[in-house]
Amino acid sequence: MSAARASLTPSVDVRRAGDRFWTRLGWLDSKHSFSFSRHYDPQNTHHGLLLVNNDDIVHAGTGFETHPHEDMEIVTWVLAGSLVHQDSTGHSGIIYPGLAQRMSAGTGILHSEKNDSWRLDHTTPHRDPVHFVQMWVVPDEDGVTPGYEQQEIPDEQLRANLVAVASGMDKHADSAAIRIRNRHAALYAARLAPGETVPCPQAPFVHLFVARGKVSLEGSGELSTGDAVRMTATGGQQITAVEDSEVLIWEMHAAVRMG
Repeated sequence: MSAARASLTPSVDVRRAGDRFWTRLGWLDSKHSFSFSRHYDPQNTHHGLLLVNNDDIVHAGTGFETHPHEDMEIVTWVLAGSLVHQDSTGHSGIIYPGLAQRMSAGTGILHSEKNDSWRLDHTTPHRDPVHFVQMWVVPDEDGVTPGYEQQEIPDEQLRANLVAVASGMDKHADSAAIRIRNRHAALYAARLAPGETVPCPQAPFVHLFVARGKVSLEGSGELSTGDAVRMTATGGQQITAVEDSEVLIWEMHAAVRMG
C-alpha cells in the first residue's frame, strides 16, 4: 500500500454494468467490478484500496460453503433479502438491509454465507433470493487477529444523506460506522428519492457504485444500476437521483502498490 501523492492526474472513469465480469452458476449470479476468481485482467485489479466489488444474488437454500480468507477487510451490504454469516471465530447471525458487516480476515478465518435464515430464526423456508454487495479493501497491516463487527444504520439516516457505514478514518471515530483496519478508507451509503442530491467525497481515489436505481453524476451524465465510476484526484461532484436509488461510495487516501 502506498500513500496517495499530489502528482496524480485527475480523471473520471465510468464503468458500465454490462462490461463487468460475470459468474453465473445454478445458485449464484455474481458480477465483478474487478478481476476476481477465474476472471483476470491485469489492467483491472483494483482502484485505490478497493480490490473487490462483487454484486451477488444467491438463491434461497444455497450459498457460499465454508471457505478461507486472510489479510483482508471484507464489508458486506445487503440490498434485499437476508444472508446468514457463520465463521470460525464463533460469530453467527443474519445480515439484512441496513445492517453493515465487517469481517477482518487477518491471520486467517473460515466463514460461510448462505441464504437460509430459517435455520437460525426457526421460520418457514422462503424462496426469496438475497442480493448483496461485498467489498474488499486491504488492511493497514497483515497478520492481525481476525475480527467481526456489525452495525445497523437506520433507514432515516440513509435517506437523502451520505452516511459513513464502514471506516478506519479518524474523522469517523465517534460515528456509528463499523471500524475497518485501514485508516485511509471509508465507505458511505445513501438512499435517494428522485431529485435528492448528495456530494461525492473529495479524495485521491473515489469509487461510486450505483447499487440500485438511476442517478445523474455532475459532469458525467446518467448512471444506472450496476454502473460504477472510478475517480482519481477529484471529487465534490453532485449525485442526483433520477429515480429511487441507493449508492455506495468509497473514499480512499492511499492505493495498493501492485507488483
